[in-house]
Amino acid sequence: MTPSANRAPGSAAPPLVAVENLVVSFGRGGPEGAAVRGVSFTLAEGRCLAIVGKSGSGKSVTARSLVGLPGRHAVVRADRLAFAGRDLTGLGDRAWRGIRGREIGFVLQDALVSLDPLRPVGAQIAAALRLHGAPAPPSHVADLLRQVGVPEPELKARQLPQQLSGGQRQRALIAAALALDPRLLIADEPTTALDVTVQAQVLALLEETRARGKALILISHDLAVVSRMADEVLVMRCGEVVERGAAAQVFGDPQAAYTRSLIAAIPSARSRGSRLAPASSPRHGHAAPVGTAAARSGVPPAPPPATLLRADGLVKRFTGPDGRPSAAVDGVSFALCRGETLGIVGESGSGKSTLARLVMALEAPDEGSVTLLGEPWSARPEVARRALRRAIAIVYQDPLSSFDPRWSVARILEDAIPPDEPGRRGRVSELFGLVGLPEALAGRRPLQLSGGQRQRLAIARAIAPRPAVIVCDAPVSALDVSIQAQVLDLLGDLKRLLGLSTLFISHDLGVVHHLADRVLVMSRGRVVESGTADEVFLRPRADYTRRLVAAVPRLAHRADPALHRKGNAA
Repeated sequence: MTPSANRAPGSAAPPLVAVENLVVSFGRGGPEGAAVRGVSFTLAEGRCLAIVGKSGSGKSVTARSLVGLPGRHAVVRADRLAFAGRDLTGLGDRAWRGIRGREIGFVLQDALVSLDPLRPVGAQIAAALRLHGAPAPPSHVADLLRQVGVPEPELKARQLPQQLSGGQRQRALIAAALALDPRLLIADEPTTALDVTVQAQVLALLEETRARGKALILISHDLAVVSRMADEVLVMRCGEVVERGAAAQVFGDPQAAYTRSLIAAIPSARSRGSRLAPASSPRHGHAAPVGTAAARSGVPPAPPPATLLRADGLVKRFTGPDGRPSAAVDGVSFALCRGETLGIVGESGSGKSTLARLVMALEAPDEGSVTLLGEPWSARPEVARRALRRAIAIVYQDPLSSFDPRWSVARILEDAIPPDEPGRRGRVSELFGLVGLPEALAGRRPLQLSGGQRQRLAIARAIAPRPAVIVCDAPVSALDVSIQAQVLDLLGDLKRLLGLSTLFISHDLGVVHHLADRVLVMSRGRVVESGTADEVFLRPRADYTRRLVAAVPRLAHRADPALHRKGNAA
């Protein structure tokens, strides 16, 4: 099927969506400083248009302009902005409320934030129906949840959002967006932070929606997902479209160097041992190995043991809603060696994050033990752990919530440096260099940093006390592909420079395959398979692992590797 933008005049019905020269600016900024500048496209029913690009490229602002939600103080101008032949420019709030939901459905990225935590899921879907005068009996709401694949829909409709899994919450949002059977569905990062099997289910649901003749606008930084779903792709950078075309053309023969760099940044088996991003590595001359503080004092440091972290038979039980205990972690054992990256993968609810908390001694195991640097770790009281705690650090998925918003970047780093270490101010400067952060950011607050800068700050804080082990709990799942590439390159650099051992937890199998030396696969609290990254992902033995690997979206129409190298050089 030929994209609607390429149809000959008069050969078909007019497009459902028509955008010409869209400009969106904020505050007093003129067109030159606009968030979106000169974007144009058309979209026919039954077609999928994907908009991709780095964070801040204008993807979401473009999509939100189609539902009258571009943001506070936004000024929207366009030569044409039309839906089903209706001019959308200059509409008031009341007119937009009549279009949103009934004509255009909108699915936001973070379902937990988008849903009211104080109201049952079913009540929120019913409210969306009643807003447009549609009947909303409980049986109809349950049918909507059933249609999007939510199990036990009558029960889930009565539950609060936080009582549903991430995938179930995302499906509930899609059910609300589809409740009035709109002609256009806009999905803004609908699969970010979902595990591969839930992601596959959500994508199948979106494909079914398009197959019913609905138009779909997909906003995503996951290029593999886009290559599977899209008929046409817009690639945006700094508010402008730098490339457009059929998905096969954009991913198979990209014309823009920027597009090639995005494709080259996708981590996978083929990227193992190579850098993902163009040269932006930390200043290697500032590196200082673990144990340097002891060396400066004149005391020769004792060599760390070959096995830095060991877990033996870890069990952690929680009481469920039915009052019965269930094991979130059930008999897990592993060893993490010096300079090694151990990846831990599995679906949501498999026990990965609970295992991380046990390793960090933030939870006490019901059975089993953790040993750190050859010494008991989990069995000690917290007072006795303090002297050893600087040997292990953690990097979270969302570092912003772990920073004091009142502190400057420099103070955050200085606070993480042990008070007995000499030259703390010089160490702060060293940390900026190690993670590739400009020292000009020293006086800023965390909210003034980009997502990638915050993650670099989180890594700098983690390595400030010169730990032997860092635990990374989904540290790149919410980052766009280019920033993700930079952070993964940074972790690889620090592993080589500092000899760090890393426990890397993620649901993204491509990321883990790129980074990890060995892998544990978890399901329902148990380790179902372990081995080298190539063994686990290329030759999986367990049925569960094979299902995970099969669910991973892969880039269709992948460009020739020579283009990847060309993109990295651009």
